[in-house]
Amino acid sequence: MEDLNPQIFNHDKQSGLVSGTLQVQSPNFDSRPDNIKIDTLVIHAISLPPNQFGGCHVEALFTNQLDVAVDPFFREIAELRVSSHFYIDRGGQTTQFVSTYDRAWHAGVSSHNGHEKVNDFSIGIELEGCDTLPFETIQYQALSSLTRCLLMAFPGITMENIVGHSDIAPGRKTDPGPCFDWDVYRKLVKNLVFK
Repeated sequence: MEDLNPQIFNHDKQSGLVSGTLQVQSPNFDSRPDNIKIDTLVIHAISLPPNQFGGCHVEALFTNQLDVAVDPFFREIAELRVSSHFYIDRGGQTTQFVSTYDRAWHAGVSSHNGHEKVNDFSIGIELEGCDTLPFETIQYQALSSLTRCLLMAFPGITMENIVGHSDIAPGRKTDPGPCFDWDVYRKLVKNLVFK
């Protein structure tokens, strides 16, 4: 898989917003602890309803506007207050919900490198996907371009500190799941960062 036409993302140092993304403000965030170093990138996968793609349900979940009449599963999650910094849909459209400088509510009970509360020091990226179907080429391309942007903005994030939700919450979470091709993703990132 080659990234012939990478999307261009630029991180604004003042606002923590990334140009090249669709901006939708989630109310589900708060301030990071003082003197925190952002050094981890967490890759997630989400589909609403489960194993179905398309629609605006993820945006509705992250903005507390989920319509419980649409699907019975939505009743189970309607009271959740969650978000992610970024979301990449099946067509590669990238949406930013929370400034990178703020704490999005994506990791839940979690730990990484001996530190609890991964939300404090991480950036979360959700991909529209599930455990049973492969991700789209354009999603890998958007994800790798966004990753390059974030690596440049946050030097503390290294390739070793790019993890899946399942890595920081083992036994509780499975995403991005067995269909996420880490080798393809890492190769695309390295090609962008080191070319």
